[in-house]
Amino acid sequence: MAVIANRKSVMTLFSDASDIHSHRVRIVLAEKGINFDVVYVDPTNPPEDLLELSPYGAVPTLVDRDLVLYDSHVIMEYLDERFPHPPLMPVDPVSRGRTRMTLRRIQKDWDSLVEAIQNPNNPDPAKSRKELAEGLTVVAPIFQQKPFFMSSEFSLMDCVVGPILWRLPKYGIELPGSAKPVLDYAKRLFEMDSFKASLSEVENEMHL
Repeated sequence: MAVIANRKSVMTLFSDASDIHSHRVRIVLAEKGINFDVVYVDPTNPPEDLLELSPYGAVPTLVDRDLVLYDSHVIMEYLDERFPHPPLMPVDPVSRGRTRMTLRRIQKDWDSLVEAIQNPNNPDPAKSRKELAEGLTVVAPIFQQKPFFMSSEFSLMDCVVGPILWRLPKYGIELPGSAKPVLDYAKRLFEMDSFKASLSEVENEMHL
């Protein structure tokens, strides 16, 4: 699959078709209109060419000429710096620091619950689903304050939060009425062209 874009590039993204981390990178690529080739791989059986590039054989892995990056947050910040328009991180250091801390909290609090929900060895996945639903509901007022997550403009934080919200039906999570600001935000996000373009066939089927 090659994403339609308006910039020439020789980038290749090794991606899982369904995990949140790969999805986040594909949103950044789509939002910035970067031309790239995506290679969908089975992370449990990575191909030899990926193993040669990444010491962990992990996805997402981005290849940009002689540069190989693995780790979704590293990749997203690199793309934002290399292709500065539209900017997805604040310009000033203080705001950038705050954004990075928020991204770290999402990773620690919500991503860990997503991993627990998907872990077949989790003895109590219902507890993890409940904690994620409660965590999103508690911060619902934040989603009501601005059109995007803690920002008036689309940012990396939306690229990180969006894939989690997209997967709530897959996780068997239905947010309560008190979380309506979260659902309204998700609807706005899902209607964006870049979000639609970022979806793999597997991810599209999550909402069929």
